[in-house]
Amino acid sequence: MVDLFWIIERITWIDLLDILLVAAIFFVILYLVRGTRAVPLLRGIILLLILLALLGSAFQLRAFGWLVERALPALLVAVPVIFQPELRRALERLGRAGSLLSRPTGQRAALERSLSSVTEASRVLAQRHTGALIVLERETGLQEYVETGVLLDAVVSPELLIALFDPHIALHDGAVILRGGRVLAAACVLPLSTAFLDDRRLGLRHRAALGITEETDAVTVVISEERGAISVAHNGRIIRDLDPARLGRILRAFHRSTLGPRWPPWLQRWLIRPEKAR
Repeated sequence: MVDLFWIIERITWIDLLDILLVAAIFFVILYLVRGTRAVPLLRGIILLLILLALLGSAFQLRAFGWLVERALPALLVAVPVIFQPELRRALERLGRAGSLLSRPTGQRAALERSLSSVTEASRVLAQRHTGALIVLERETGLQEYVETGVLLDAVVSPELLIALFDPHIALHDGAVILRGGRVLAAACVLPLSTAFLDDRRLGLRHRAALGITEETDAVTVVISEERGAISVAHNGRIIRDLDPARLGRILRAFHRSTLGPRWPPWLQRWLIRPEKAR
């Protein structure tokens, strides 16, 4: 206790600033990786480092301390490899922070038209039990996936979306990618999620919807061909069995940074209750 008071008495404002900067760095790292699969891994690494430090200092184990000292550089190299998807998403979040301050009115109007078209088209497709996969691009560009399909660059409308998923035309098999108020491409190929899905009724469309949201910040709408059910995927999570009215509210909640504050925070938490793919 005496040593603690001795240390506190000798802390200067430079030391406090140093401690606050280190704490801020750790806070930003944890904030950026929240809700991802990196959290339990990061927790395990931190606990392992604490245990190794305690063992090395408490028992004065020279050989063990030498091993830990030599293993730390290898761990620093392994961490970026293990957390590559999460680090990329965290850097994208950091880069998007400045772009959320202001949005042109025209862009908001185009997005409103796009969300309304997706909601109406989903209602019709679900009634007809027509399978569909619609991807709404946000801050992360999807050009590499756009180039896997057929380029359209057309103004979005419910009629166009319904026509693109007609099983009698060649473009129905794949994803439609939207940017703002335009349909960029159809019949696009998306990455499949490797996460475990406990519901066997979720097929390749749902895996593709989860896969693209695990790698980007896109929002995907999936229509099940067998059940005519509407689902929304975002950030590697899926919200299932939606009616068209709730679909529209959830899409607007996901795009609230562009559309402006429309729903209070407590209502957004109630509207968006995702099921995490395990």
